[in-house]
Amino acid sequence: MRQLRDALHIFQSKLSRRNKQFVLLVIDTLLPPAVLVLTLVLIRNGLSAFVIYPRVILALPILATIGGALSIWLGLSRIQLKAYETNAMARTAMFALVLALAVPIILGLFMPGFPIAGVVVFGLVTFIASVGVRLAMFHALLWVLRHGKQKHRVVIYGAGATGVQLVAALRSHERIVPVAFVDDNAALHSTTVSGLRVLPPDRLEVLAEQYDIDRVILAMPSVSAPKIARLSRGLRAMGLKVQSLPSFAQLVGEEELIDNLSPVVPGQFLGRAQIDHRLLKADGAYRGKSILVSGAGGSIGSELCRQLINYAPARIVLYEVSEVALYNIDRELRERIEDSGIEIVPVLGSVTDSRLTRIVINQYAIDVVFHAAAYKHVPLVEINPLAGLANNVLGTRTIAEVSHEAGVGRFILVSSDKAVRPTNVMGASKRLAELVIQDLAKRSRGTVFSMVRFGNVLGSSGSVIPLFKEQIAKGGPVTLTHEDVTRYFMTISEAAQLVLLAGSFSDAQTSRGGDVFVLDMGKPVKIRDVAVQMIHAAGYSVRDDRNPDGDIEIQVTGLRPGEKLYEELLIGAGLLTTPHSKIMRAREESLSELEMASALRELRSAVAVGDEDAARGVIVRWVNGYQPAQHVSAAQ
Repeated sequence: MRQLRDALHIFQSKLSRRNKQFVLLVIDTLLPPAVLVLTLVLIRNGLSAFVIYPRVILALPILATIGGALSIWLGLSRIQLKAYETNAMARTAMFALVLALAVPIILGLFMPGFPIAGVVVFGLVTFIASVGVRLAMFHALLWVLRHGKQKHRVVIYGAGATGVQLVAALRSHERIVPVAFVDDNAALHSTTVSGLRVLPPDRLEVLAEQYDIDRVILAMPSVSAPKIARLSRGLRAMGLKVQSLPSFAQLVGEEELIDNLSPVVPGQFLGRAQIDHRLLKADGAYRGKSILVSGAGGSIGSELCRQLINYAPARIVLYEVSEVALYNIDRELRERIEDSGIEIVPVLGSVTDSRLTRIVINQYAIDVVFHAAAYKHVPLVEINPLAGLANNVLGTRTIAEVSHEAGVGRFILVSSDKAVRPTNVMGASKRLAELVIQDLAKRSRGTVFSMVRFGNVLGSSGSVIPLFKEQIAKGGPVTLTHEDVTRYFMTISEAAQLVLLAGSFSDAQTSRGGDVFVLDMGKPVKIRDVAVQMIHAAGYSVRDDRNPDGDIEIQVTGLRPGEKLYEELLIGAGLLTTPHSKIMRAREESLSELEMASALRELRSAVAVGDEDAARGVIVRWVNGYQPAQHVSAAQ
């Protein structure tokens, strides 16, 4: 047995492809004479035919020559053993048929009266022997290849046409051994397909333990991606590796393999008409000016930079703390401004660094500052209040004060609707930042300070659009903090346009500064409605009690610390009009100069010693309407 295994190993690994073809050709050449001898023995009850007709032996080389020629013509010797399938068997049948028809003609020259039954027997035996020799060689070689190697026992999930083809392909693999099928179709259970039992999914865990199965191959290309994703998670929970077989459409490139979501246009979820950007331009405020954008690599900051290019400023200074974000927006803008004469200056640094901020603003003679740098993710800032307050409040104070000292013409703070009666540290930090700007505005003699307050931005980092899209691509569930949570929404493009327009409205001759500009954002949108629309836009259905066979489930996880059910845009009542019908001006109460100084002093002290409780105490004391997270549910 060992000698046989060594010989087969040599055949597999040592012989070249041409030598292997030669061996198969020799088999096809020798097989017909051998079968003829066997047939004559069966028909004549022994070797008497060779005694009575000794010249019949001359038929053997003739038949061998025909057999070899037919093998070459039909390409039998060139077919690999592992690829010997239906088409190859059809060629073998043709090989046997031609030889069977040739036998009576050849034997007629040497032995008259060869019966028809002999022709039939010869043809059948030739076909069976030719196929059998190849299958035997294949399984022998497979036995050699698998000997001593670790085998991966797999289960095929899906006993349809794809699963059957997969089993046929895997049977020629030296290390992968198909054990059984698993299928959801109850009609197939306990049947045998391609030599393998078809079992129900609930038997899979027992089957895996019994046969030492370590992976499952999903052969269900027609099943929707969300269902595949849910099934995969369940199988991985059993400790199994999961692999998925793509459909033919995916293999030929007609269908995306990873992300088959339809393109999402954020504006389609607003429930209102978007701002007409052609109504008003702010050319005079920004043309030929040196403009600094803090947080230039963020969602709003980067869009501000893109739109500022249309106003032909002399220079755009990109102030950003993230190296990657700064690199990306710098590269993008340089591609956009070819031959425009606009200078792009990337500055890597934080707005809390007063020395660097002062150097940059003075060195580049900044005329306009858009302050968009902020930590804005509510849960993260809630967990890291010192970092959030230091960046959002003290950073705002630093860049605003330096701008005032340097004589910057306009300073525009990008704020948030979460600053209105905040229930979280992020919202409170943005309200404190507004109070900082309002305080400086009252004392400013040159710089015009203003703020732009708006709701959630669709498509920005951390917003629901990319989050829901990612969850849908993974098969769900889509997570919702509360069934009734609503938000005001706008697109990134709208937000940037609002900031640019509002920033141009404040003027030293017509405004005392400290204006809070608010967009008429229409009605708030239910987040659940956005989730449902996105699921449908991706071509899937919502899975719930009414539709248990749906694709994507929506799970309610509960409000996060500091999260509101509803957001507001105004602290007080009353709005003033602006040159744009969709932009309103609000005048709101602010702290006195002494109160603001006390608040900042307390906050700096808390940050310096790392006292979170003291920092929270600052916003409790000085931010009107602030309700800590533990009181939110009671208030609502």
